[in-house]
Amino acid sequence: MTNGKMKKLPPSIDEWLKEAKSDSAALQEGMFLVHNGIVRQTPKAKVRQGIDDGSTVKGMEFAYDTAKVDAAISETYKMDGIFHVRAWLNEGHLELGDDIMYVLIGGDIRSHVVDALQFLVESIKSECVTEVEQKY
Repeated sequence: MTNGKMKKLPPSIDEWLKEAKSDSAALQEGMFLVHNGIVRQTPKAKVRQGIDDGSTVKGMEFAYDTAKVDAAISETYKMDGIFHVRAWLNEGHLELGDDIMYVLIGGDIRSHVVDALQFLVESIKSECVTEVEQKY
């Protein structure tokens, strides 16, 4: 895991799309999806499990394992109809509204691209990152 790092500047999605569309595989792609996860005020336990302890999030410490992210990206490329996969993850101390991650998926048809986006984001969130919410 990366530790003690400062948050990073987010990528340009316009540039990512320009690069993806200039790739030779782009002629096989009919769709791109972008995911942008951000730090929210509502705690994860409340949103996901309905557990309300009365707290609110004021920020988070975020780290990730690069090798695990790379492995998740490689697995995503093996999915049907997927030709372009890109991910960027922030790190360090993040404030409310800061970008946590961006993911771009390009593929042949909507169902393949939606499935790949869901797979990769879930893989990253469940296997590759450490998120510690700082609460009031």
